[in-house]
Amino acid sequence: MSKMKCVPWLACAAVVAVAGCSSGTTDTGAPASVAPPTSAPAGASGTPSAGSPSAPSSGRTTDAVPACADGQVIVGAGEQSAGLGHRSVTLHFSLVQASGPCTLTGYPGVDSGAGGPLVHAARSLRGYLGGLPEGVDAPPTIVLDRDHGVVAMVEGVAVDAAGNNCPSYTSLQVTPPNTTETVPVATTIDVCQPEVHPVTQPS
Repeated sequence: MSKMKCVPWLACAAVVAVAGCSSGTTDTGAPASVAPPTSAPAGASGTPSAGSPSAPSSGRTTDAVPACADGQVIVGAGEQSAGLGHRSVTLHFSLVQASGPCTLTGYPGVDSGAGGPLVHAARSLRGYLGGLPEGVDAPPTIVLDRDHGVVAMVEGVAVDAAGNNCPSYTSLQVTPPNTTETVPVATTIDVCQPEVHPVTQPS
């Protein structure tokens, strides 16, 4: 009788032991927080911490996305904006449709085109009409893909120190960040000493 009673008890013990093993395997697995990062879908967006100057401007990870190269970026420009003697133009960077996502970081190169003497836009984090927010002192890295464009502002004063009107340029020579390919961009801006701000996400 004692042997017959022992068999069910051993079977129950075995079941408990197996259940305990299964539970222990689940509990000791790697937590989700240490899993390898993955790229978010193209439509994902996020808001960086204002107190983190080095954080990207988008919620998408940029670790696995290469920097943009020559031939990947299309450059355009919006219309001139004005404010209390200042003028600005927003440059627009978009991805060539056949190209995969890439990143832009820092300042585009900008030189004046037709309409006046050759001038080179000085780099500045922010100006009277735009640029990076106060407290953000490191240019962000922005992912450029088919669903997300990138912008940068060119601005300056419309009159010189003597009170004379500045030249009215009808084009700019623009080199996207990380590249060496300079392209002419049709636009209008009345400016003497232009500045260019880092690339950011469109507002």
